[in-house]
Amino acid sequence: MERTEISTLGEFGLIDHLTQNNETNNSSTILAVGDDAAVIDHFGRQTVVTTDMLVEGIHFDLMYTPLKHLGYKSVIVNLSDIYAMNASPTQITMSMAFSNRFSIEALEEFYEGVYAACDKYGVDLIGGDTTTSQKGFIISVTAIGEVAPGKYVTRSGAKDGNLLCVTGDLGSAFLGLTLLEREKKVFLETKGVQPDLENQDYIIGRMLKPEARKDIIEFFAANEIIPTSMIDVSDGLSSEILHICKQSNLGCVLYEEKIPVNDLARQFAYKLELDPTACALSGGEDYELVFTLDPGVYDKIILNEQISVIGYMTGLAEGANILTKGGNKHIITAQGWNAFG
Repeated sequence: MERTEISTLGEFGLIDHLTQNNETNNSSTILAVGDDAAVIDHFGRQTVVTTDMLVEGIHFDLMYTPLKHLGYKSVIVNLSDIYAMNASPTQITMSMAFSNRFSIEALEEFYEGVYAACDKYGVDLIGGDTTTSQKGFIISVTAIGEVAPGKYVTRSGAKDGNLLCVTGDLGSAFLGLTLLEREKKVFLETKGVQPDLENQDYIIGRMLKPEARKDIIEFFAANEIIPTSMIDVSDGLSSEILHICKQSNLGCVLYEEKIPVNDLARQFAYKLELDPTACALSGGEDYELVFTLDPGVYDKIILNEQISVIGYMTGLAEGANILTKGGNKHIITAQGWNAFG
C-alpha cells in the first residue's frame, strides 16, 4: 500500500485533504469545516452536546481494530449519548492526536469510517482539530443534537413503580473483546499461529462496529412515548442501572431471566466457561439504551421486539436488587468499566 507522510501536507493541508468531500445533511448546519468556528442554528429547538475521548491502549487496540471500524465507532459512541437524551444528533466535531507512524492513507481509512457513520445517521462533520502525539492515537469527538423544548430525558426522572427496560441484547461486545484479546495473546506468544476467530462474526461485530439506537428514539416519537429516565450502556448494565437509581433517588428490582442475551453470544460464553448474565451486567460497550417508563405505555412497547422489560423501580429503602433464575436476591453491584481503575 502506498504511504504518504503527513509532513508532506502539513496540518491545514491535511485537514483540507480529509474534509474535501465533506457534505452536510442538516439545514441547521449554516457553516461547517473551513473557518475559525462552525455555525449552527437549531430554529428554536433545544441543543444537546456531549464529548467523548478514545485513547489507544486504553479504549482500543490497533492490533485487531481496523482504522475504518475505529472511525465509525468513534462517532457511534457519541451519537449513542445524544440518543440517550431522547434527542437527535445533527453535527459532530472530530479532533485527533497521532504520531508519525500514521500515514495519510491510514488517516484516510479512519475517515472512511467517520463519514460512513455520518452518512448512516444523518449527521454533519463541522470541525475539529489535529495535533501531534508522542505515541499512540487519541480521538476526541463532540456530538451536537437537538430536541423539542422540554422533551429531553435525563437519568434523574424515574418514578417508583416505573418499568425498567433495555433495548437489544447485552454482553456480546464484551465476549467479542474477550475473543480478540485471546487470539492476540496466542498470536504474540506462538510463532506462526494465525488468529482463529471461530466464525464469531456477531460478537466481534458488536465490539468493533457497534450501532446507536436511532430506531428506538424514532419509535418513541412515532408512538408519543417519553421515557422518564434514560442512559446508554457503555460501562455495563449494572453500572447504568445504578446511575439511574442514584440520580432518581430510587431502588429497583431486576430479573435475571429477563436480561436479553443473544443466543450465539450465550453459547460462546458457555464455551469460555463464562456466565452470560455476568457478561451482560458488567461487560459494557453494548451501546444499548436503558430506560424507565410509566406502566401505562406497556401496551405500546410490547409492539417493539427490540425492547425488553427487565424489572421495575422501587423506593430507595428497598435498594437495587437482582432476582436470579434460582429465586435468590442479590444486591446489584457496579463491576463494569472504571476509567481510573
